[in-house]
Amino acid sequence: MPPTATQSPSAPKRLNEVEGPPPRTTTPEQALRPPAGSIDGEPESPLARLTPAQIEALGREFDAIHDEVFAELGDRDSRYIRSTIKLHRQLVLAARAMLIGSRYKPLWLGGTAALSVAKILENMEIGHNVMHGQWDWMNDPDINSQNWDWDTASPADAWRHSHNYEHHTFTNIRGKDRDLGYEIMRIDPHQKWHPIYLLQPFYNLVLMGFFEWGVALHDLNFDAIRAGEKSKGKVNRELKAIGVKARKQVVKDYIAFPLLSAAVSALASGQDGGSLSERGSSATRAFKSTLAADFTANIVRNVWAYSIIFCGHFPDQTYTFSQEEVENETRGGWYVRQLLGSANIDGSPLFHLLAGNLSFQVEHHLYPDLPSSRYSEIAPRVREICRRYGLPYNTGPLGKQLGTVHRTILRLAFPGGKVRPKPGPYQPERA
Repeated sequence: MPPTATQSPSAPKRLNEVEGPPPRTTTPEQALRPPAGSIDGEPESPLARLTPAQIEALGREFDAIHDEVFAELGDRDSRYIRSTIKLHRQLVLAARAMLIGSRYKPLWLGGTAALSVAKILENMEIGHNVMHGQWDWMNDPDINSQNWDWDTASPADAWRHSHNYEHHTFTNIRGKDRDLGYEIMRIDPHQKWHPIYLLQPFYNLVLMGFFEWGVALHDLNFDAIRAGEKSKGKVNRELKAIGVKARKQVVKDYIAFPLLSAAVSALASGQDGGSLSERGSSATRAFKSTLAADFTANIVRNVWAYSIIFCGHFPDQTYTFSQEEVENETRGGWYVRQLLGSANIDGSPLFHLLAGNLSFQVEHHLYPDLPSSRYSEIAPRVREICRRYGLPYNTGPLGKQLGTVHRTILRLAFPGGKVRPKPGPYQPERA
């Protein structure tokens, strides 16, 4: 069955009102200009090999894929997201049941593992993608970008603005995309070096472990605050929203569920004839072990989300762009920039599920409003377009992608640095 929406929405409305390529009325003469190559040895952009007419033809091909897939959305897709939400809830119930007995090591390990997976699934495949508007075509009052909230520190409204609008509109444009280094790290040699970056290998590790809190603070946009572009009232409202999210997570993970484990443990100890002191000791151990399990699950989720997201834009393969290059950018130019500024991660279907299908970062940036479950089907068609137009298709295993990210963070902590070599045009593997 087709979706209840009667037609594929047009950009930018189709991309959750705020993100997406320029309208289809732009002309080939306005195409994205090739980079000037301001750093010695900087590779020539693949755009230099494309004519304006080719860029616009490519844009029409990408549009056609979007409209075709959108028209096919129906029961299969709605079953997918509903079954994924159901799986998440079942994992949470199983984890919480095991963690009631968290003072026993096997139950602690099983409960912590299940809770970690549940938090990853909720953050990556459900929360991120629902708030992108990927399921808005269902007209479900709950599974909807404007009504959904997630189990993370970022308030939904602030995240949708900084991510859906700023990042997806200005992807990898230096000085516009605040996700390039999250305003605290030098991850591109075009960025001016500052002595504070000497510390980035260390605070990068802190960011990895507490990524959700880093993203929440990043959404505040400290540059705008310093420049006086945000009123004090708005800043206070956003800080209050973060505080509300923080309180919910702290109460849920570090008070309520540990207390539940403590109460059950004390009751069980009493039924076994334990003294008041023994019951208190048992309750204390249960409280601490459940608190440790919840803290561990949050750290695991944060490290995983950091790794997947950083691999999407910061590996050696990706390009960044100056603001001059994208003046009068056309629809086709927008697609090419998304393609060149993103990188995929190879993996199994289970890996892609746990990555929120952001392991198909290229397809996600081309089509952020299409359901993530469709990216694996779209990928071969994207690769074929890359082959015909002589464009790279950036992908690689997790270890390779993440390794190049950390190498870049370490090297660019120091002055200087060069743009790393880039892949050539996509060539399909021969059997």
